[in-house]
Amino acid sequence: MLAALAGYVDSLGFLHLGGVFVSFMSGNSTRLAVSLAEGRWQAAGAVAGVLALFVLGAMLGALVAGGEGARSRSRVLAVEAFLLGGAAVAAGAGIAPVAIGLMVMAMAVENSVFLRDGEVGVSLTYMTGTLVKTGHALAAAVRGGDPWAFRPYMVLWAGLVGGALLGAVVYGRLGLDALWPAAAAAMGLALSVRFSRAA
Repeated sequence: MLAALAGYVDSLGFLHLGGVFVSFMSGNSTRLAVSLAEGRWQAAGAVAGVLALFVLGAMLGALVAGGEGARSRSRVLAVEAFLLGGAAVAAGAGIAPVAIGLMVMAMAVENSVFLRDGEVGVSLTYMTGTLVKTGHALAAAVRGGDPWAFRPYMVLWAGLVGGALLGAVVYGRLGLDALWPAAAAAMGLALSVRFSRAA
């Protein structure tokens, strides 16, 4: 579900910005380098700003998490929901740059949902490592290991792709107003984690 949410939001940002990501910073780093090489300073500055906001969001996520467990996850998801809600409000007010900035920070914050020993345990907004793990699991299967060990990684990847597909469809109809369902989903997840823990 969280990978799907990340794909959904990244798709909105990608379409609105014309090819700049709000969650995939490897791609943005390449875009920054290409823009610099081509002397497109304004584009380079915009991408550099996205990268800086992502780092700031990652720092915020780690500070909010403050540890591991359900309570930590609930806090992180609530902050993500508020950031996405703020982005939706900003978009509705016609302040797209603020909306994009809050989207970037929300995606960075999401990566702190599953911390293990202070490090990101599950990558939710980027899939390169997940696809590498898929390949490694398939190699292990060829050598006689578990033939289905790749499934969790493929489910994660498929979630992101499915979310991105949905985001592209909804963006075509609503523009950045498509952020409202994302904010609601994040808040729903935060409450679900919080109350399931209480139970």
